[in-house]
Amino acid sequence: MKAQEMRELSPDELTAQVGDLKRKLFNLRFQRATGEMDNTAELLKTRKDVARALTIAREKLREAGK
Repeated sequence: MKAQEMRELSPDELTAQVGDLKRKLFNLRFQRATGEMDNTAELLKTRKDVARALTIAREKLREAGK
């Protein structure tokens, strides 16, 4: 998901998105550990998506506080 799409989400939806991405990241790490992972680039992409979502969530929190 692109940053612009994430910025359009509500805070609750963004929190749910972060949870989903973290679960996906856990599953990918598990697949890598068991040797079942086909696409190793997906792990890096998911890590960046988690960081992007957390950054946008913090931006929204900061804006709400002002």
